[in-house]
Parts: sequence; structure tokens; C-alpha cells
Amino acid sequence: MLPGSMTESALLRRIWTSAALALCLALAACGNRDSGWHGHDITGHMPDLAFTMQRVNDGQPVTAADYRGKVTLLYFGYTNCPDICPTTLANLSEALRRLGAKANAVRVLFVTVDPDRDTLPVLKAYVHAFAPEMDGLRGSKDAIAALARRYRVAYTVNKPTADHPYEVMHSAAVFFFDVQGHARLVTLSTDGTAAVAADIARLEK
Repeated sequence: MLPGSMTESALLRRIWTSAALALCLALAACGNRDSGWHGHDITGHMPDLAFTMQRVNDGQPVTAADYRGKVTLLYFGYTNCPDICPTTLANLSEALRRLGAKANAVRVLFVTVDPDRDTLPVLKAYVHAFAPEMDGLRGSKDAIAALARRYRVAYTVNKPTADHPYEVMHSAAVFFFDVQGHARLVTLSTDGTAAVAADIARLEK
């Protein structure tokens, strides 16, 4: 029996939120918290950006090397997400708008954790509805899992059964990488779009 009137889905979301918060606090404790940053400073405590995926913009394979020279944000999600993903991407889109021309030197990588439903056309249309600086990335299930493990990102995809609908859970963390591909910041909240934009602008220098 679940506590009170809480549904199983709501309970799972609470667990995932708590896990994500614990991740950010643990990472923040590893290094010095610079009060000038909006996000938690993880410089030197997470690996450089590294992956091989398929970019939905052109259907071509890409690696992290293709994003060197740009500030890169990494976020895991899925297009059928009812709330967290669209809110996060909308906030990041607003942060990019605040940067003006400087947004040309930024890329937001949206990695789907649900490749079975997020086909190339579906994912392409989804990310392009938010901002031209967003790239949707797909990969094999092994490739997605490996990239998620690299940054301690947890997610689950449960296919529908007679008793449960199709359900996906994922971390809300957004990772920031500088122009050399070094992990610099992580945040669970993108609500302060001006502060997010300021972090990105600072990483561009």
C-alpha cells in the first residue's frame, strides 16, 4: 500500500527527484562551490564529454569532438515526457534567447532515453520546436546506457503491460561543458533563465 493517496507514478517521481538531488549535492561537495555560478561547480570531478551518437538534424553520426569550441549542455529525456522535459527545454530555450548572438556558440544536446518511440523524425521535430541550437541525439540502448553511466544519470523505461502503462523515469540533471569539453557545472533547476544564461556566457570566455 502506498503512503496516503500517492500513486505509484507520483512515488517514483519523488524517488527520482530525491536521487537527482543527492547526485547534485554529492558532486557539489567534491569541489569548491563558487558563489558566482548558478549551477554546482563540478570542475575536475566528472569526465570530459565523450560519446558517439546519431544527430537527428542530419541523421549523421556525431561524437563529442564535433562540439569542441562550443559550450555544450547535456540533458537526458524523451519526447513523450509530460512535464519535466518540455519545461527544461523551454527554460533552456529562453536562456539561449537571452544570450542573443552568443547563442551561436552553444549547443544543447537532448539525448533520448526512449529510442523505440523517439524516431529520427519525431525527435527532430521535437527539439527544433524549442530552439535551433538544440540537437537531438539517438543511439543504441547500450550507447545511451553507457553515456548515462558516465555522468551518473539514472533512467528506466518500462514497456506497457496489462496492469501498467508505458512509463519512463529519468534524472532532471543538466550538465554544462566548456569549449574544451570539460565538465564544469550541473543543475537540477533551469527556472532562473537569466542565471543559466550568465553561466553559459561565463563558460564561453
